Amino acid sequence: MKTDKLFYRIFLTQPSLISELLEGIPPDCEFDYSVPVFQKKELRLDGLLTPVSEDLNLPLVFLEAQMESDRRFYARYFASIFGYLLQYDITRPWQGFLILRNRTVNLGSPVPYQNLLSSSVGRLYLEDLLSPENLSPNLSLLKLVVVPDGEASTLARSILNRAQTPEEFEKYLDVVEAILVNKFTTLSVEEIRNMLDLKTADVTQTRFYQEVHEIGRQEGRQQGRQQGLQEGRQQGEQLGRANLILRLLSRRFGEVTPDRINTVRGLSIPQLESLGEALLDFQGIEDLDAWLQAHRG
Repeated sequence: MKTDKLFYRIFLTQPSLISELLEGIPPDCEFDYSVPVFQKKELRLDGLLTPVSEDLNLPLVFLEAQMESDRRFYARYFASIFGYLLQYDITRPWQGFLILRNRTVNLGSPVPYQNLLSSSVGRLYLEDLLSPENLSPNLSLLKLVVVPDGEASTLARSILNRAQTPEEFEKYLDVVEAILVNKFTTLSVEEIRNMLDLKTADVTQTRFYQEVHEIGRQEGRQQGRQQGLQEGRQQGEQLGRANLILRLLSRRFGEVTPDRINTVRGLSIPQLESLGEALLDFQGIEDLDAWLQAHRG
């Protein structure tokens, strides 16, 4: 796997993950993620997490993912760290963190670096994530990298199910797809999405979707009670469903234009039900326009 880019993507989209892996780092601590290259010797670090905060007590984190044996790894890793500290005249604390597939990966003799490994470098063995069931979504993403192929789709869908907002869902989906594309190299992106079964699961079970859906139902019932007639109840239900759709669209794609608002509010209840299912697959507001064009007749 192209693990450098993969783990870069995971930590970039889930910045709170590092606080789950290293003690003393607040969950809300933000980092810039870079890939420094040194002059002359051309040593390269897989990943450097630099705190955005001006608090100089927060450490730099030298992050490396190593899935295969490499007996010169430790020598190169520590040479890169101290080369970076020298070149950039660093004065703040630092920590190392290694993500390793399992304990059989040979990284070279640890003896010359034992003190540093004991005091300054944390290690996560991905094989240790295979047994626990109630992992956080962040750690579940790391588990997805090494879970057996036959269990990957179930775990991936469970991660997506735990999204609390459409924005969070999109972040999880971005990383999950990246992991599965690396894991199943012979499958197309479309086949990966079919594996995730995005039409039937996940978003409709999130707290955000359920809360907005309940708001829509309440608005419909209130409007129906005010009008007091069957026609009024139908109109109220239609209004509530339309408002639900518009709220979801605005949360996913930003402000919805007045023309689109009027068009959505003019749809029938069956059309709104169909649109409510379809919008979960929309990638952009243009998908809404195409759907409206095809179903307004």
